[in-house]
Amino acid sequence: MSERRVHLSRSARPAYDALEAFSQTAGALAAEAGIDNRMKEIALIHSSQLNGCAYCVRIHVDRGVAAGLTADEIAQIATWRESGVFTARERAALELAESYVFIHEEGIPDDVYDRVGGILSEQEYVALSWTLVAINAFNRITIAGKYPVPPRKTDHAAHAPA
Repeated sequence: MSERRVHLSRSARPAYDALEAFSQTAGALAAEAGIDNRMKEIALIHSSQLNGCAYCVRIHVDRGVAAGLTADEIAQIATWRESGVFTARERAALELAESYVFIHEEGIPDDVYDRVGGILSEQEYVALSWTLVAINAFNRITIAGKYPVPPRKTDHAAHAPA
């Protein structure tokens, strides 16, 4: 089988543009609801990790760093239940992200809905949910197309011994 894949975002640009517009709308809803970029990016990184989307992980790690996430916090996302670096709100976002990734198993379980709903307002829950719907769609597009994630070029001078 050929490694060349159809690039959905280029092959049907109007559909991709509609998804991008949807994602922007979801992001605006999140901002209006008071979900800061740090919390949003934590949820998007985790969704992309769980879906196995290296392309989206890279994008959202970069955005997370821009939103103030440290390397330690990013490293702790995969083990958030055992980590003490996330706020109750961020933990709720991580738990909801997991439910959306694995929605095919049991939907949003009642205990998750109740726990997250006890921390986030209804407006925050709705906005974060739409954001998670968007990232899951993007993950599927990039995974299906095997979008490349090559090594980054680094500034070797910055890493040279003094």
